[in-house]
Amino acid sequence: MKVTAVFDIGRTNKKYVLFDEKYQIIDEFSESLPETTDEDGFPTEDIELLTKWVQDRWTALLEDPRYDIKAVNVAAYGASLVHLDASNKPLTPLYSYLKPFPEDLLKQFYSKYGDPTRLSLQTGSPAMGMLNSGMQLYWLKYTYPDIYKQIASTLHLPQYILYLLTGRKVSDYTSLGCHTALWSFEMWDYHEWVKEEGIHKKLAPVLASSSFIYRHNDKGIQSGFGLHDSSSALIPYRMAVKKPFVLLSTGTWCINFNSFASKPMTSYQLERDCMNYLTPEGSGVTASRLFLGREHDYQVARIAEYFRVEPDFYKTVAFDEAILKQDTPPFYTACMVGNGPSPEPSPQDWQISAFASAESAYHHLIKGLTELLFKSLDLIGINDVQAIYIDGGFARNEIFTKLIARNYPNHTVYATDLPYATSLGAALHVTRPQTFDFSKEIYEIEAQ
Repeated sequence: MKVTAVFDIGRTNKKYVLFDEKYQIIDEFSESLPETTDEDGFPTEDIELLTKWVQDRWTALLEDPRYDIKAVNVAAYGASLVHLDASNKPLTPLYSYLKPFPEDLLKQFYSKYGDPTRLSLQTGSPAMGMLNSGMQLYWLKYTYPDIYKQIASTLHLPQYILYLLTGRKVSDYTSLGCHTALWSFEMWDYHEWVKEEGIHKKLAPVLASSSFIYRHNDKGIQSGFGLHDSSSALIPYRMAVKKPFVLLSTGTWCINFNSFASKPMTSYQLERDCMNYLTPEGSGVTASRLFLGREHDYQVARIAEYFRVEPDFYKTVAFDEAILKQDTPPFYTACMVGNGPSPEPSPQDWQISAFASAESAYHHLIKGLTELLFKSLDLIGINDVQAIYIDGGFARNEIFTKLIARNYPNHTVYATDLPYATSLGAALHVTRPQTFDFSKEIYEIEAQ
């Protein structure tokens, strides 16, 4: 069977997915790998274990007589760098983007390169320490200069996985343009600070094409260049939907993409967790973030404990108009200090004791979260588009989707059932079909 293979590397699960020529999933394999720690004892991905896992799975796929692999691509999480020596071996741990960035080094950086807000606006990247992967290279240069000097090439994680599959070293726009602080959205090139530090010389070249032919023995396999996972999930929508839309990619984070917005970012947006991304072709995407899933899970646990119900009680809660009309105390967040559209600390905890039941509390939790989401969507020009697509776990939440449809009566709101949007996007990008239709996985949400 002719297949396209996609290696989809998440923080928790590592998997490969095989698509047939109609982009139906015919096989998948998923595994969770144990973490390790870096030299400071900070938890991180085990790069040696991940390397072996990818190589072993790829070898097995190539030798599997059931499949004729015609194309391969990678989607993986961002803000993570692999530094290779002259022998193409990793020089360092795969440092976690959650690792704290030293304050003294941050002061050194901004004393030389100027106002943090100006730099953030130019790079479309809120100042987030190690989450700005360019800052990881800066940190390495001044913390471990002897190791830095040994770096022959630095690859973002999706491109490192691609290198393991094909031996090709590249950089791609989606990895460079996801809150890295590397890319100037004014000059459409590496930022001046990157050039002054010489960091761009460590990075593999950026290639404009979408694929190349990888030779495996006497067989040619079409290969992509790897994609940042959030940007990969946007691809099926950009290919199938012709009118301007906003995509809500929901999960632990809700990332809202408007790839039809072309206005420069403002400091107001920046302070409220907006940022720029790049499409695989190098065009800009305006995005906003909300710590939706994390806040949801935290408050659901509080509700379950208070009302002594099962932790997953909310999965069977049906939409109830009467509950939403009840007079209730205001919603306060617990997990959104410093992020989202309202980054200020909450003055108090949300009062769950004011509700009569777990169902009532849950309705108003979703109401509070969607009201924050509406602020987040306003920041990226939601009224400049005609449609909203909801992808991910919250697409199956009836209360969530109905409240969105009700708030945007002039928009068409769709929930989608694309459980592998990230993998599918990587498959579509490498094979480039003339058309792509996923209408069977879409259903319109009615406000009433």
